[in-house]
Amino acid sequence: MFIQTETTPNPATLKFLPGREIMASGTVDFPDAEAGKRSPLASRLFAIPEVERVFFGSDFVTVTKRAGEDTDWRHLKPMILGAIMEHFTKQLPLFDSEAQAGTDAEPVYEGEEADIVREIKELIETRVRPAVAADGGDIIFKGFDGGSGTVFLKMQGSCSGCPSSTMTLKNGIENMLRHYVPEVSAVEAV
Repeated sequence: MFIQTETTPNPATLKFLPGREIMASGTVDFPDAEAGKRSPLASRLFAIPEVERVFFGSDFVTVTKRAGEDTDWRHLKPMILGAIMEHFTKQLPLFDSEAQAGTDAEPVYEGEEADIVREIKELIETRVRPAVAADGGDIIFKGFDGGSGTVFLKMQGSCSGCPSSTMTLKNGIENMLRHYVPEVSAVEAV
């Protein structure tokens, strides 16, 4: 098994591409070892003391090392590669059978607001998510406040805590959504 690695805009995060599907649909973010307990692969990665966050995408895994860690990626990368390779060569499941990947319940929108939300989601799905995934992360729609025109998004994977994520939200995503959806006035991270 050959696993490629790519840097991300977040210097504390590396993207690992094992050349196979990781998630058939959706993404999963494990912000800490406790959240990672439902996945044998995430648990194996969190067993490496320097690992702070793990994220599964369609065909990649991103790993974030602890903030302030002096550990160089040259020393950490072989341990991560070994954990990923061992997981897949043993053909272990991605999730424990009773702890499948969960999704948060989404608010229900009606009328004109439902149309606005549908348009926002389509723009995020077609224009934003592919670019964010290329950097080893994901962006999830969390809500829309029609009164203030604010869209709430959650950054995951390498984008969570990335120094440039605020700029991506404000200068990229907010400007694009405001251009295509006049009802949007702001974008905030949750």
